[in-house]
Amino acid sequence: MGLTQEKVAESIDKWLFYGSKLCRLFQLDELYLTTPQKARFYHYYIPVFVWCEDQISQHASKFNDGEEIPPLVIGFSAPQGCGKTTLVFALDYLFRITGRNSATLSIDDFYLTAGGQAELREQNPGNTLLELRGNAGSHDLPFSVETLTALSKLTKEGMKMKLPRYDKSAYSGRGDRADSSTWQEVEGPLTVVLYEGWMLGFKPLANEVVKAVDPQLEIVNKNLGAYYDAWDKFIKAWIVIKIQDPSCVYQWRLQAEIAMRQAGKPGMSDEEVKDFVSRYLPAYKAYLPTLYSEGPNGSHPNHLLLIEIDEARNPILGI
Repeated sequence: MGLTQEKVAESIDKWLFYGSKLCRLFQLDELYLTTPQKARFYHYYIPVFVWCEDQISQHASKFNDGEEIPPLVIGFSAPQGCGKTTLVFALDYLFRITGRNSATLSIDDFYLTAGGQAELREQNPGNTLLELRGNAGSHDLPFSVETLTALSKLTKEGMKMKLPRYDKSAYSGRGDRADSSTWQEVEGPLTVVLYEGWMLGFKPLANEVVKAVDPQLEIVNKNLGAYYDAWDKFIKAWIVIKIQDPSCVYQWRLQAEIAMRQAGKPGMSDEEVKDFVSRYLPAYKAYLPTLYSEGPNGSHPNHLLLIEIDEARNPILGI
């Protein structure tokens, strides 16, 4: 990112201010942060926020004085369980405390309704990758376009819209779109949209490549062709969180479900977690190498930040 110690020193007060605010957000004592907590705040969340601020400045500079500036859509492509939702939560908070309106969206918010998912299952009998929500084909793409287009027009004070949300607990965990009365309202003028998802930026590959990973991926790969126009073309800056081994996803999901069960909430059994993650692994194996080597579909190197994390979800720091 080009953030030298000297550059950080020039704005050290700002960094310390952000750090103290994050401590409050996560209910931590800033005098007693552990080394991993310090690394996560000062070598991960805050530098990413500074990068986002710079991307927003570059975006705004493309417009003339008096012109309406649409919000910058920043895409976060990262596997499940790696901490992207927590990162987005922290960034959204930092934008709000510095006086800027931001909106957060997940690709999960655009899953097909329960009825739409049932239809998808019927149209693809025996394909375990499309039996439940998750892979390309299980999202309402016209609804995505409608929502992202409306967000891009939220440029004036007083303008409002509701952001869709998805209820993963509905229909015994099969899920359904949440009732619109529960959707979060956002107000203009929006500065930034933080849009996160496990398969954002995935590019369709040659049929023989995906069939070699899993023959069931052939239809998923075909479905993926429509996703650039529905999602990726709206994204003007990208953050890709890179993992070393997709099998980490299983461990992370297991940890999350164990924590839910211990908190007295309904959580998946270990076997259910294994089954759930197995439906995503073929796509990870097929599409992550290209995502990491070429960047997301339609991305530009000047507007792309690649962050590698370890199994503890902490950034792997360059020397």
